[in-house]
Amino acid sequence: MSPISESPFSPEQIAGERLTPEEYEEIVQRLGRHPNKAELGMFGVMWSEHCCYKNSRPLLKQFPTEGDRILVGPGENAGVVDLGEGLQLAFKIESHNHPSAVEPFQGAATGVGGILRDIFTMGARPIALLNSLRFGNLDDAKTQRLFKGVVSGISHYGNCIGVPTVGGEVYFDPAYSGNPLVNVMALGLMETQEIVKSGASGTGNPVLYVGSTTGRDGMGGASFASAELTDKSMDDRPAVQVGDPFLEKSLIEACLEAFKTGAVVAAQDMGAAGITCSTSEMAAKGGVGIEFDLDKVPVRESGMIPYEYLLSESQERMLFVAQKGREQELIDIFHRWGLHAVVAGTVIEEPIVRILFKGEIAAEITATALADNTPIYHRELLTEPPEYAKKAWEWTADSLPQSTVTGIEINGNFQTWNQILLTLLDTPTIASKRWVYRQYDHQVQNNTVVLPGGADAAVVRLRPLEPCQSSLANGLEVHPLAKGDLQRENAVSLASESKQEEEVIPLFKKAQGRETPKVSPPLSKEEAPLGMIPGVAATVDCNSRYVYLDPYEGAKAVVAEAARNLSCVGAEPLAVTDNLNFGSPEKPIGYWQLASACRGISDACRELGTPVTGGNVSLYNETVDAEGNPQPIYPTPVIGMVGLIPDLKKICGQAWLKKGDLIYVLGMGESSQNSELSSESSKIETSPTLGGSEYLAAIHGIVAGKPPRIDFELERKVQSVCRDGIRQGWVGSAHDCAEGGIAIALAESCISAKMGAEIHLSLNSEKVDRWDEILFGEMGNCIVVSVAPKNQEIWESYLQEHLTKMWQKIGLVCCAESPLRVVSADNQVLIEVAMGEMGDRFYNAIERRIASV
Repeated sequence: MSPISESPFSPEQIAGERLTPEEYEEIVQRLGRHPNKAELGMFGVMWSEHCCYKNSRPLLKQFPTEGDRILVGPGENAGVVDLGEGLQLAFKIESHNHPSAVEPFQGAATGVGGILRDIFTMGARPIALLNSLRFGNLDDAKTQRLFKGVVSGISHYGNCIGVPTVGGEVYFDPAYSGNPLVNVMALGLMETQEIVKSGASGTGNPVLYVGSTTGRDGMGGASFASAELTDKSMDDRPAVQVGDPFLEKSLIEACLEAFKTGAVVAAQDMGAAGITCSTSEMAAKGGVGIEFDLDKVPVRESGMIPYEYLLSESQERMLFVAQKGREQELIDIFHRWGLHAVVAGTVIEEPIVRILFKGEIAAEITATALADNTPIYHRELLTEPPEYAKKAWEWTADSLPQSTVTGIEINGNFQTWNQILLTLLDTPTIASKRWVYRQYDHQVQNNTVVLPGGADAAVVRLRPLEPCQSSLANGLEVHPLAKGDLQRENAVSLASESKQEEEVIPLFKKAQGRETPKVSPPLSKEEAPLGMIPGVAATVDCNSRYVYLDPYEGAKAVVAEAARNLSCVGAEPLAVTDNLNFGSPEKPIGYWQLASACRGISDACRELGTPVTGGNVSLYNETVDAEGNPQPIYPTPVIGMVGLIPDLKKICGQAWLKKGDLIYVLGMGESSQNSELSSESSKIETSPTLGGSEYLAAIHGIVAGKPPRIDFELERKVQSVCRDGIRQGWVGSAHDCAEGGIAIALAESCISAKMGAEIHLSLNSEKVDRWDEILFGEMGNCIVVSVAPKNQEIWESYLQEHLTKMWQKIGLVCCAESPLRVVSADNQVLIEVAMGEMGDRFYNAIERRIASV
């Protein structure tokens, strides 16, 4: 007879823990007996995809994880990079997708709380939050309920805890109608002498439970996050945690104070799988065991059984291993902050997790069986792309109606390029997200240099509260920019006025036949100029339509765009944290998408020199309807990337600065608009394409074609030139060409500056077949910048040396009363739209839709 036939649990009970019959048989073999109820639950959560990555771990091993600045890579609560000058940055991204689909406010709020705990568990003080959000069609009432709830949850937790939400992205697409995505990234500045790790050590050392109480909320949240959503998922509301940001604020301060005593040996957040995960992971990482007594745990509900204690995901809780004899010192700190702190366990030599309850052993499992030696599935990869992709790749722009210099006829209705530009600006994915970020406190802590919507990446001043080796603590003069309220307009204008013409320091050097990123060494106190204020830039990016159409090339484009956004503010890209949001890996197409995207991320990170320090995998993002038909989301590998800004006086935003400034496009030669020119050393086409574009989806209702491909040699050159131009004081604004192509990029720079622009394209109207491809086609490697006339000669000389033919001067900035005007080489007007009209469509798109439902 099979073990499952003799099991004390029914097949339905085993399946209820998200375990397969084969996995149950493996559990019996490892234990040498049938598990009890508590042990079954422990295996259920720890063997979920959310905790053990059983479908994705083989794919994640290909990511580059080492680099000159990497201090902590994958495997800890967060990655840590060296910023130089004694400054160290912890950062991480996590998802809270399924909880947000069921209870959007608490789902999103506790997602914020969870990622913040990952940061301060390392010994870092949280300094910034970003989020990447995806919802269905905003005209739908259900989507609006989810959208409003998620944004409210994020703002509630972040605002109350006092960590600024400084940036992010929001996409709307029917693919996310039943399964929204809520990914939250956090950054923290190390505040302790040593980075706090999670591996337990020291036989006999006490194990402390600290923070909030334990209740029945969040039961089995890890398993819930590893299953498809169905019309019965509302029954899983108990799997959604309930957060308390005010309590977590106290927990931050208490933990950082405790870490500084030196009495903490190891620390672990009680996040997914709660006590089960923290005890087993700490024991497994340290090669020891932990004996833990549930009777010592502070509770908020009576009558709880071991299964409930072990699977509860009540928030704001931590597990410490303390130095023996110093536990009271730590307990006193937490009591002083109004928090619970008790000795609830002991580090033991035998490498097991032993759970006690009412004087008896409630569970006993080898630690590695829960945390390390978990099932791994090597899925069979499709040998060729699936049919949906092949069919999509057959599409060409020739199937669209003919376009003219004035516009295009769609379904019998002629639309001018002015109308199409305004329609795209009114598309929620492109439109301003001010309705969202105005609910966030993005200036608390007084270190936000660029406000949301002001640039392609968030910029935060690095101002440690504790003494360190940085120039800020070494007595160097601090520029006034760092002392006051850092408004975007003041920051950008001051940065522009402060730029000096200096020797150009190339950020790339030749290696192994291609250009690879060069890591700048930290400056010593003697080398650092007076008034040099370091900063960090951060971004989250993913064009999931690209990834859906071509997971490999699309994922490469995601990494490239993240690095490009950092370069647009003058930051040197350093490292990546990723959030892989995909459908079921058990389905051939789902696994092909996941495997192909991971390969793309890996290759792109190597090309750009941005190692992966960790992240999160969120699979089974599918909605099963009443008929049992699964509807997966678009594959959405969100890339969080951080970059170093050596001096905050040398940054820029996306808005034009002054009337008369010259406008250039980097990465696009004059002939590349006619699909005739690629970068000199590559055969990759670098011209704009309508495949996978926002124009194609929003205007024609088509999702098809091949998305843009990245020429990494050109990409590195374009980003390097942009960064150097900003740091030399030549470039006054920079904005990458993303959704909507160059026309939308120009419009956004005009809207941000409240100044028009006169654009002259180098194309004759009689020689262009598809003006929509020129205006709204999308591509990588492309940045729009503005430069003061006094810098024209030196800037163009520099461009000619470093980009040869892959740049153009296309126009100049006009006054506030002027429109955005785009004309062809033979003076045919393509676009002429007033600033007020563009601003109204762009700023009020989301508000209009919310008010209409």
